[in-house]
Amino acid sequence: MTDAAQKNCPWPGTDPLYVAYHDEEWGVPERDDRALYEKLILDGFQAGLAWITILRKREAFRRAFDDFAPEKIARYNAKKVETLMQDASIVRNRMKIEGTIASARVWLEMMETGPGFSAFLWDFVDGKPIVNRYEAMDQVPAETALSRAISKELKSRGFKFCGPTIVYAFMQATGMVNDHLTTCHRHAACTAL
Repeated sequence: MTDAAQKNCPWPGTDPLYVAYHDEEWGVPERDDRALYEKLILDGFQAGLAWITILRKREAFRRAFDDFAPEKIARYNAKKVETLMQDASIVRNRMKIEGTIASARVWLEMMETGPGFSAFLWDFVDGKPIVNRYEAMDQVPAETALSRAISKELKSRGFKFCGPTIVYAFMQATGMVNDHLTTCHRHAACTAL
């Protein structure tokens, strides 16, 4: 939690869950293959909704989707999809649920045949976060040429719900880019990571 002397990015407001997410997770470089899959999926579910909605449902999503274990999700069948469609604790969107399954299958293929999901993603930024120096929220883009390139590559492999805006939000969340404002106490901390 922030004290009066330190400044945050304005987007989490004062919601304790949102502030904790901002202070502890957002912008911290994530390199775990499974965790990156989970974050990409959750960003896809967020499309059209506020991120705080997904954050409040994150534990329910983890329960419903076997802790985002792609090995399990890839085997989901029509019956499991129907079970998920009846689960009021998550976002019930058939296309996003089916996209989660399709993406799990692609993730498994990437893990078996290539350098892995994390290495694939981090290669786009040469293995280290891009550190931006924005001073105001209106300077932060919704997407970039790089997020468009990553989105195109993910889609070509079969990932779903990974448009350029979703991918840029994912890049921010996973620390591939540091978009904490320069006035935020987390900018320097995340840069040091």
